Amino acid sequence: MVAGTKAMETVKAGFRSANQGLAERLACLHDEIKQDFDGVNRIAVAVYDQRTDLLRSFVDSSEGDNPFEHTMARLSELKPLLRLAKTGGRRVVNDLMNHQTSMPAHLKRLLRGGYMSSYTCPIVHRKDFQGFLFLNSFQVGYFTPDVVRRLRPHCEVVCLNTVMELETIRMIQAAVRTIHQLSQVRDEETGGHLERMARYARIIAQRLAPQQGLSDEFVEFLYQFAPLHDVGKVAVPDNILFKAGRLDPAEWEVMKGHVARGIAVVDVMAETFNVVGAPYMRVLRNVVAHHHECIDGSGYPAGLVGGQISLEGRICAVADVFDALTSRRPYKDAWSNEDAIAYLVDQRGTRFDPDCVDIFQKSMAAVVDIQRRVAEVEID
Repeated sequence: MVAGTKAMETVKAGFRSANQGLAERLACLHDEIKQDFDGVNRIAVAVYDQRTDLLRSFVDSSEGDNPFEHTMARLSELKPLLRLAKTGGRRVVNDLMNHQTSMPAHLKRLLRGGYMSSYTCPIVHRKDFQGFLFLNSFQVGYFTPDVVRRLRPHCEVVCLNTVMELETIRMIQAAVRTIHQLSQVRDEETGGHLERMARYARIIAQRLAPQQGLSDEFVEFLYQFAPLHDVGKVAVPDNILFKAGRLDPAEWEVMKGHVARGIAVVDVMAETFNVVGAPYMRVLRNVVAHHHECIDGSGYPAGLVGGQISLEGRICAVADVFDALTSRRPYKDAWSNEDAIAYLVDQRGTRFDPDCVDIFQKSMAAVVDIQRRVAEVEID
């Protein structure tokens, strides 16, 4: 009964503010849990993408170093975790030093961080596997049957917070897709383009993360929302949106108005879902508002300069333009990767953020792999 009461207090702490990101809420939850379980030194969540089979680090609250920051791996290659995902079982390892595992690299990371025992819980919602909750301790043998039993309601709260965050993001994505479908928008923004662009944006964000101090949470939000950058095109008249030739000045002004319309759509969604101040909505709003801004101030709609443009907007600009250039369209042939990179480099520091271009240029092996994997199919 005491554990249940404490768990309810943890629920209240976890849902204290919808404007807190999941990482901030996890830190609050960790503080609450530590009051009764001082040996829980790390709580972390990894999320799973069924389309790509990727398990990605998402949020972490650690007393020591975070051993898995900016990490992703294919679940099919992590056999012990794959078994848990399939069975829904929970796993306790109370002596990582002497644990036999088929994931030696992951084990070494935990040991380097000083973690000696672990408790792993699959996150499942409506029978769908969503990811994992990991708890770690600096103590050997910490996760006894009694501790695991008393921790269970707290783990359920963390899992519930995670599921609600992911569900809200998916509802927003679904709302935007519905708008597109109802408006019968069928421009060059194909599913393949949007998926590649999102993955390019994730590459840039992940590789900028160390120097920019970006969290896994930010990288995940950017990946999820990058494909929604042109939502405002639903309000552009067909005669302009589908015009085969060059737009005249008046038509171009109407086309540029899609950014303001997109911002309006995002603001309505934020109010509808009661998430106006949520970190993921700020990322979405910035993606929509800033992806046509240019470093030298020549972009639109606000003519922002340099650091006035959000980092997510600067990242999406590079990802969007590169894939647009290297994709075949009815009115143009696809550029080669070499020519598209040359264009980005030429516009480095004027149209595009120099750091984003440099990172992207150094990531061509990953870019080519994405091009090989993602064909022109509708995005899920």
